[in-house]
Amino acid sequence: MAAWRAQGMPPDTDDYNGVAYRLAGGKERLSGGGDWCSTDQRMIPWFEERVIEQREHTQIVQDWKGNICEIGNEFTVRHLREPLDFVTRRWIRCPVENRADWMEMRKRYDPNDPARIGEIGARNPELPLLLNFNGPFWQLREWLGFERLCELLAEDPGFAGEMIEFWGDFVARLLERALKVAVPDCVRLSEDMAYKLHAMISPRMAREFLLPSYKRWGRIIRDAGVPLYAMDSDGYADELIPVWIDGGINVLEPMEVAAGNDLPALRRKYGKSMAFRGGVDKRAIAKGGTVIEEEIRKLEPVIRDGGYIPSCDHGVPPDISWPDYVRYVGLLASVTGWL
Repeated sequence: MAAWRAQGMPPDTDDYNGVAYRLAGGKERLSGGGDWCSTDQRMIPWFEERVIEQREHTQIVQDWKGNICEIGNEFTVRHLREPLDFVTRRWIRCPVENRADWMEMRKRYDPNDPARIGEIGARNPELPLLLNFNGPFWQLREWLGFERLCELLAEDPGFAGEMIEFWGDFVARLLERALKVAVPDCVRLSEDMAYKLHAMISPRMAREFLLPSYKRWGRIIRDAGVPLYAMDSDGYADELIPVWIDGGINVLEPMEVAAGNDLPALRRKYGKSMAFRGGVDKRAIAKGGTVIEEEIRKLEPVIRDGGYIPSCDHGVPPDISWPDYVRYVGLLASVTGWL
């Protein structure tokens, strides 16, 4: 943001989403793209946030999720709960290392806790209402860590399946409670389960372990009249899209181009079975000029076909200059008919 201000960004603008809406024909700023249903899926109670050991340049801490990790002295434990950006850390211990840890962890997830569902207050009716949950792969990674999760799926599938089933029940109950308070326009799952070339687990394992939860939640979502059931996953998505479609999911984001996601090709392959959001190569935005023009031109058939909201394919990185960002927003506003 400091670089952008030096490059000409208005001084009264505090984030790039606000800038985008102002640039696109002076439209009213949309806060976060929608209103969120107040539903708390986190553990209750949290672990104590504390510093375990202070070192010269780093500190060993326990975060609110129960992870033991090493972070720089420029951070506080609270940064791991309310980060302004990604906090680099070294993982030492995750909260679930064995069955005894798991039996204690599951006590923190009572779906009937009154604190989990809040009332919907005054909201802007022009904004979509959104509800977000962690998918089973994401949530088990929170408890076990990534490496241990993958080992468990291969070496002790019964234990992994037990935790996945527990999470499936927990989310189903929260969905049923939340949807009695309000029917959102979109329910989105956070899953992040793909690398640059392949998924983190095979499509076969995704079908075996994850698809039952997707289907169960999808039935609840559809029966409540929610039109959009979305998946948020980084990385190369093509080999997982059939699993997600079979689970009832009909929106996918952020469609990272550097991971090999080709939106025109995916639209030809899957038709209108899957809608998309994202998909504008952040590297092309950074290069600007004719490169970003060609990027938007390449996506124009999908934009005009519908079922696609174009945007930067994840967070806007610091190598994108203010002038190039202005150009990118202007091109999007033009091709989508916003101007």
